[in-house]
Amino acid sequence: MKIKRKRKKSVKVRTAPGSLVFTGEVKLDNAFVKALYYNVEKLQEIKQEDIFNEDRHDSENLWVDVRGLHDIKLIEKLGEKFKIHPLVLEDILDVGQRPKLEEYETGLYFILNNLVFDKTSSSIKSEQVSFYLTKNKLVSFQEDADDLFSNVRERLFSGRTRIRSRSADYLLYALLDSIVDGYFLTLDDFEVMINNLDDRIVEDTDENIKYDILHFKRELIFFRRNVVSAREALSKVLKLEETLIEKKNVLFYRDIYDHLIHILDMTEAYRDTLSGLQDLYLSELSKKMNSVMQVLTIIATIFIPLTFLAGIYGMNFANMPELNYQYGYYILLLVMLVITLFLIRYFRVKKWL
Repeated sequence: MKIKRKRKKSVKVRTAPGSLVFTGEVKLDNAFVKALYYNVEKLQEIKQEDIFNEDRHDSENLWVDVRGLHDIKLIEKLGEKFKIHPLVLEDILDVGQRPKLEEYETGLYFILNNLVFDKTSSSIKSEQVSFYLTKNKLVSFQEDADDLFSNVRERLFSGRTRIRSRSADYLLYALLDSIVDGYFLTLDDFEVMINNLDDRIVEDTDENIKYDILHFKRELIFFRRNVVSAREALSKVLKLEETLIEKKNVLFYRDIYDHLIHILDMTEAYRDTLSGLQDLYLSELSKKMNSVMQVLTIIATIFIPLTFLAGIYGMNFANMPELNYQYGYYILLLVMLVITLFLIRYFRVKKWL
């Protein structure tokens, strides 16, 4: 498996700061927006066009879920509506960035990558998910049409849950936690692939195994790099003054931070396991080579005395009495057979065969 992770090549070249250029792949035909107002008493979904025409009272929270980033005009309209800084809009469209947290006068900007193990290509697929949090409002941006937050949406619709009774920063926590929980599933897939590698090494040391080990090492490094950046971003959340993140909700963000530390510990353990598998592969390869050399050495050792006898009677001396003996040829073959059987028996006693 000679697969190398491709680096994303940005199409933004010599553009002014704040220029809106989508650098990713178009993953759906038409971008769309899902939005809903909610509080502890009620929940109401609203149409995409109504997002720009109405404002509710501060007693209601608003979640705007954007799917598809290639519609620049739609992103611009959302930026104007929710007073999102142009540099934030630029980062939202420039996909492939590491997780980070940035604080602006009008809100908090958070990037977290959804990391999923693709079993078909045996590699990690990354999707950038961006969040912009203001007072009682949260806007999320996804590249794909798939609903990453279906579980959170179900909790919102289920009734008087904690997520309905708290502010929009708790909703942000719930969405971030949903992505981080997916990291554990990704590591579970990694564990399965590593166990398969272990079995393959024991059964057969084919050359492709070393490429698979190197491939999974690269994928694990890519995964770890994202998790480290996410941990750094969460650490900044814990240090924020009580503005958009309420003090009573900081504890939940700390829980995500602890999960990321646990994920990093698991990642390090898998890296050590892959290094151990690499050593095991080299050991099994060396063992296999030694086994081949042992067989060749035994064969050569058996033929040494036989070659010696054949060499003696192959010399061109005029006077060699055995050459004139009627049964000399058969006696020589019998002696060679006895020597061969003796050596084979000796090697078996020594457990070399």
